[in-house]
Amino acid sequence: MLIFRLVFGLLLVAGLLCFAMYIGTKDVRWRRRGLVLVKWTVLAGLGFFAVIALERLAVLL
Repeated sequence: MLIFRLVFGLLLVAGLLCFAMYIGTKDVRWRRRGLVLVKWTVLAGLGFFAVIALERLAVLL
């Protein structure tokens, strides 16, 4: 559980830093990297909630 939170947090911070670099430099590469990181952050969040749902489902069964 702690690993999922750590990965989610680090991905979120990295995405925000990439967007900050894009705003500062106007270089399109930083925006592209930020969008990729946001995509992976959303996937990590969905995986995190899937694990929580499976844990609760296992308790019910």
